[in-house]
Parts: sequence; C-alpha cells; structure tokens
Amino acid sequence: MALFSNLFSKDKEKNENLEKGLEKTKESVFKKISRAVAGKSKVDDEVLDNLEEILISSDVGVSTTLKVIERIENRVSKDKYFGVEELNNILRDEISGLLAENETNGDFSFETNNGMPYVIMVVGVNGVGKTTTIGKLAYKFKNAGKKVVLGAADTFRAAAVDQLTIWSERVGVPIVKQGMGADPASVAFDTLKSAVTQQADIVIIDTAGRLHNKINLMNELSKIKKVMQKVIPEAPHEILLVLDGSTGQNAFEQAKQFTLATEVNALAITKLDGTAKGGVVIGISDQFKIPVKYIGIGEKLEDLQIFDKSKFVKSLFETK
Repeated sequence: MALFSNLFSKDKEKNENLEKGLEKTKESVFKKISRAVAGKSKVDDEVLDNLEEILISSDVGVSTTLKVIERIENRVSKDKYFGVEELNNILRDEISGLLAENETNGDFSFETNNGMPYVIMVVGVNGVGKTTTIGKLAYKFKNAGKKVVLGAADTFRAAAVDQLTIWSERVGVPIVKQGMGADPASVAFDTLKSAVTQQADIVIIDTAGRLHNKINLMNELSKIKKVMQKVIPEAPHEILLVLDGSTGQNAFEQAKQFTLATEVNALAITKLDGTAKGGVVIGISDQFKIPVKYIGIGEKLEDLQIFDKSKFVKSLFETK
C-alpha cells in the first residue's frame, strides 16, 4: 500500500488554509509578544517572564514552555537580540527544534505485513470531532483510490451510529453497524470480517467516547482489540486519539487518560481554526511523544490536514 504522503499529496497545496486556520492563535501570540517587548531595547528577564506567560496562556503547557524559555535564555546569554521580529525568529527556531527532536511527523506507511486491511481504531471523548474526523479520513482515503470500510462500534449513543451512517453515505463507503447497546467488540469483529471479504484497504473503527471510568474504558478497548485480532492478528495497526484543540488543558488531561487506558500511537487535534489555543499542538507533541498525524483547521472535507511540523510553525510565526 502507498505511503501516507502519497495518499495525501493534495494537502501540499493547503498552506493558505493552514495559515487561515491558525489565524486566531497567531494573532493572539503576536499581539501579546508585541506588548511584551514594547519600549524594550533587548530581551531581558522581564520579556522572558512575559513570554513564558504568553506561551502558557496559548496552552503550550507549563513543562514545554519552560523548555522553550530555557533554550531562549541560553541563546540570549550569548547574543543580545532586539525587537519583536528577532524574538519571533528565535521562538520559531526553538519550537521547530523541539518538535524535530520528538519526531512528531511519525511513520505514515499503511502497508501491512500480511496483505490484510490496515485497521485504525479511533478513540476520544464525545464532542471532540471524532465522528467528523473519521468521515474526513474516509473521504481522503477513498479519493486516494483506497477501499474503506467503517465500523460503528460506539453503540453507547444512538446518535453516534446515526452520525457515522450519515458520513458513510456522504462519502460513499460501506458501514457495518448493529443496534444501540450492541456489544462494541461484536461490531468490530463483524466489520473486520466484512472488510476482509470485500478486500478493503483500510478499516476505521469508531469507539465509545466515554471517560467517566478509566478501568471500564480500558476493559472495553482491550476487549475490542482482542476480538479484532481473531480476524487480523496485528489489528489494530493504529489507535488514533482525537482531541479538541480548543479545550486547551482539557486536551492534555484527555491525552493522559487515554494513553493510560490504551496504546495510543497517533493523534488528531481538531477545531484549531476556532481557537487561540493552537499552542496545544506543540505541548501535546512534546509531552506525550506520540506523533500528531492530523490537524483539523475548518469544517470542509479538505480541512483535515496532515500535521507537518515545519509548515505548522512557519504558519504560526512567519510575518508577512
């Protein structure tokens, strides 16, 4: 199966959408940095303190913010930097370096060892854009010439099955579902059996968005995985956690709980276009060491993009 970058080659043309999607975060950060350096001839302790506050308020997170500030202090101690433009450049360089160290672009090959479908199990609480993300992924995969099957294993809410059904019809891909209250593992099993029969390339399994009890969540997700492995031993190849970027620190907590409950190995961060908290992408990438695969920057089908760390930082900090 083709590499991830080939499947989403059209996203290379989406730089303008990315810049527009991050506009609120960019405007907030730049305005605050401008105020922080107003009347200053050099980057001193007061500027650094203000910068620390700016990054934390943009939901970069305390731990990651302190790393960035320390790096800037080291640079400023060697050379004195003046003005907002220079500070923006330093900030961009250090955040780029931090993301590069964490290898947040990850491995995006969908190739399986046995020729079976590549299975993505999607997790996340209700309201983060999980179902929409699944629909947009299905759209992108189908447009790339891949055969996709959806599995409606979030049987806790009737609306979840209905929403996924609407997306399957909109995108034009098959869906496997049962009634509300059905065993999620049974739905996942049926989905994989159907996908193998249809010789599908990719299977996307939706799961319940509940986090009220970590033990129950862990047991449910473990059961789904074990049952899927009866059909495809390596399944799921990917456990994709969807987080709402606009919730800021809440997204950090959700990431913490889900990574404890199951072996999350990919992240999608949504709703970045409606918030000034885009820094959450930087903090989560740094703290959890899990690749951010996708970011959502709008309502259109094309507004779910590959997370390219270089383009992300460039769009966030580059002045016109």
